[in-house]
Amino acid sequence: MERCQIAIIGAGPGGYVAAIRAAQLGLDTVLIERRDLGGTCLNRGCIPTKTLVHTSEVFFEAKGGAEIGIVAPEATIDYEALRARKAAVVDQIVGGVEKLVSANKIRLIRGNARIIAPGQVSVETPEGIVELECGDIVIAIGTDPGKLGIPGEDLPGVYDSDGILDEIPQLKRPIVLGAGTIGMEFAGIYAGFGAEVSVIARNKVLSKYSKDLVANLTSAMKKQGCTFYTQSPQKAIERDGDDYVVVCEHNGERLEVRGDGVLISIGRKVDTESLFDESLGIELSGQQIAVDAEFKTSVEHIYAIGDCAASGKPQLAHAASAQGIAVVSAIAGVECEIDQGTVPSCIYTNPEVAVVGITEHIAKERGIDVRIAKFPMGGNGRSVVAGIDRGFIKLIADADDRIIGAELLCGRATDIIGELCLAIANRLTVSDMARAIHPHPTFVEGVGEAVEAFGIGAIHAIPSRKR
Repeated sequence: MERCQIAIIGAGPGGYVAAIRAAQLGLDTVLIERRDLGGTCLNRGCIPTKTLVHTSEVFFEAKGGAEIGIVAPEATIDYEALRARKAAVVDQIVGGVEKLVSANKIRLIRGNARIIAPGQVSVETPEGIVELECGDIVIAIGTDPGKLGIPGEDLPGVYDSDGILDEIPQLKRPIVLGAGTIGMEFAGIYAGFGAEVSVIARNKVLSKYSKDLVANLTSAMKKQGCTFYTQSPQKAIERDGDDYVVVCEHNGERLEVRGDGVLISIGRKVDTESLFDESLGIELSGQQIAVDAEFKTSVEHIYAIGDCAASGKPQLAHAASAQGIAVVSAIAGVECEIDQGTVPSCIYTNPEVAVVGITEHIAKERGIDVRIAKFPMGGNGRSVVAGIDRGFIKLIADADDRIIGAELLCGRATDIIGELCLAIANRLTVSDMARAIHPHPTFVEGVGEAVEAFGIGAIHAIPSRKR
């Protein structure tokens, strides 16, 4: 029986970050991973997806470059080179994490972990069983792609997000099932590649986001080559020669959508069955592990973070990392002041989407008295230069004029949102924000314009008729 102070199961952004912080705080740390360091995010999610997003954006601009003085009529996507580039980016970043784990003297055990009892973990490795006795256990196992449960979803050429990133198929008419973050990003990627993309959603597009944000984004994506079928439950996937046919129900009638490949992107699921038995006493909330505000499970000294935890927080890599830091800091008895109410959600479409805090529709649902300021990015010089004709920056302030939320649809929204996270975490007011001078010409100066819209009005926006 080997001993450690803390065992962390899962080496994704939640697990490996928690392990590094635990080691920095002087805890004897063991990190257990059954697949690859970096988990889904680095290997089968964020990093490879954004590699494709970058190529898609460059290609899209090149093909439409005549307007900005670039003529590249013969530009094509070299899929072999793209696959190699994706692999190289993943290898470089995963290799960096391996060096960090080693440099922090964290013991890495590769194998399948099982929690036998509080403080006891058994790991099945290629070399045999490793038994651990530990003071605390942090579960950070992440999730796997979800399934629809319909006929035909196991056909060759029908992918989940893991499979499509592994193969990166050359598709001219892909069908994307699901219009959440993953579905919208892949729809944008293939539209940027020049494909005619069909998006079929059981409910609405990005159902958790505001109507004006979704309306503007879908309008932009339609211009890029996407067709949307909403409120259309999928019934089956069939083959007809070289075509794939997705059968769904649309407006009460049978609808068949044809394409040359299918991506199922309906969310992700947690698998805890292989990790522990019910007899251990860890309570579940649906598929996820039930936790309290400090990410403690129902069993003492066992914690759960990231996608596997039913914390009410978004299933996002940066949320998992923050939770990991908070948990191991608490275990080490060190104060941690991370504000977990400021977890931004980002979608890498064209234009990008970023949201943080209390949004307009959440404020209405909760009956919160708010003021809203919105700056249309059509008046932003950098947006005009970049050819982004739709978008806005919307800020939400409470009755005390503190910034409590933001919704962005614009170029570099996923970078700009950091400024609003900082404002919310530090309870900055509209007046506090107004003191900052933003550089010109940039996308981020739209934040300053939105702040001005709370008062007399934004400089580069046409006054409303109410004025």
